[in-house]
Amino acid sequence: MSLEQIFSQKSIILNLESTEKDELFEEMLEAIVAVQPNINRKEALDALNERESKMNTGIMHNIAIPHGNCASAHDVVGAIGISHSGIEYDSLDKAPVYIVFMLLCNPSAVEQHLAVLKDLASVLQNPSFVKEIMEKNSQSEVKELLCKYNAAL
Repeated sequence: MSLEQIFSQKSIILNLESTEKDELFEEMLEAIVAVQPNINRKEALDALNERESKMNTGIMHNIAIPHGNCASAHDVVGAIGISHSGIEYDSLDKAPVYIVFMLLCNPSAVEQHLAVLKDLASVLQNPSFVKEIMEKNSQSEVKELLCKYNAAL
């Protein structure tokens, strides 16, 4: 399953309104539910918060990848959020987060979940990707950029 399949253009938020992690999870979850309306919001939020309680997912400079297992999700589904003002995330480096990739995974899709995390980590290692995504002005531009860098793996 490619990153192109995981992140629908419809689930890309160019200007996140959230300023804190709790708000962020709810805002991004709405984008995922727009793609998969059958997702149980409470179950999804509980899964994200449970994973976050084990280890903060603000793992790279200015980037967070909150994720969790959610039985109501079909396979793996995700959302991309961009904040130009930054989000207080209590990241490992204590810096605000500007780019967020949220993933919800059905517990039966463990291998797919791990493969998506690996591909995403590979794309995010490229400093050009991080710089370029912040400059995009449309959902389609963000999706095209992700596809370009994912194809180069």
